[in-house]
Amino acid sequence: MAETASDDKLKWYPVYTNPRAEKKAFATLMAKGIEAYLPLQRKLKNWSDRKKWVEEPLIPSYLFVRIAPAGQADVLMTKGIARFLYFSGKVANMPDRQIDELRLLMASSFEMEVTEENLQPGEKITVKAGPLKGISGEIVAYRSQKQLLIRLENLGQSIVVNAPAALINRF
Repeated sequence: MAETASDDKLKWYPVYTNPRAEKKAFATLMAKGIEAYLPLQRKLKNWSDRKKWVEEPLIPSYLFVRIAPAGQADVLMTKGIARFLYFSGKVANMPDRQIDELRLLMASSFEMEVTEENLQPGEKITVKAGPLKGISGEIVAYRSQKQLLIRLENLGQSIVVNAPAALINRF
């Protein structure tokens, strides 16, 4: 079977890292010239003797690489990378739009939380104003509040964002 030109197209792939190895794996990928994205969020950590702001991965043990399918072996040979994620027996990839939306979320000042809970789909919405303008998602009842849920397909993760109801349009 002959390969088509579309097989060489760059796509975003979620990869699973070894525990607490996201930042080192990201730096190594970048040093290799592989485009990667590691969403980081600032958190205030409390120790017995001090408090300190630290940057932690938004989704623990995950980062994203933009490669052609032929580049998968090079990614797997990177220290700290455990494996690619699979969906229906194939290596999972993500549309560019989802990475763009994730970057937009990370640039916003909204408080976020990542959850692996299987949140039930609700009413589909689009954000009509503010830093999240244009992002599509679902409204869910979560912890007794109405919040905007951005579901990342093929990743098994959901991002819950506190957003005022006044900023959304219903489909």
